[in-house]
Amino acid sequence: MKVALSGFAAHHPTARLSLTLAAAVVLWIAAYNLIQPLASWLTYDLIGLAPGSRLGESVAFFLYDVPKILLLLSGMIFVILIVRTFFSPERTRALLGGKRQGIGNVLAAMLGIVTPFCSCSAVPMFIGFVSAGVPLGVTCSFLIAAPMVNEVALGLLFALVGWQVALTYLGFGLGVAIVAG
Repeated sequence: MKVALSGFAAHHPTARLSLTLAAAVVLWIAAYNLIQPLASWLTYDLIGLAPGSRLGESVAFFLYDVPKILLLLSGMIFVILIVRTFFSPERTRALLGGKRQGIGNVLAAMLGIVTPFCSCSAVPMFIGFVSAGVPLGVTCSFLIAAPMVNEVALGLLFALVGWQVALTYLGFGLGVAIVAG
């Protein structure tokens, strides 16, 4: 199905992208808000399970929770991918170059969290940072924080368990990376 855009949006790709993104956000919010009524309808009306029974409550919870987690996960991954586009290896290297111990360790650990490097790609980045003259301790903070604190896990912890657990996970991850560096 092809929708023809007329006027301003047809001639401006940025406007078209903004409209598409806004429509996707509206659809995501609508889907998120419809999960509970849909799960209840499927469980109690369509399948016919009793509302107070253990089986009915379990099925309703499953039909509510699985789509909720999938929607939260897809939303978090989308936001994280957008944030990660701003941090290329060259830009990260430029930000960390010339930094001293202390502030450099904190900056490197925080940068390790938002950059798109897992443990497999963090080792080549580590070698590149050291060869570019970034101090070894600062580079170690980056190397430890990049795979240790996962922003997808952080977002899911926040959404599912609460901000206290997510903040504890973030604090311990940053603390270990900063102290070890």
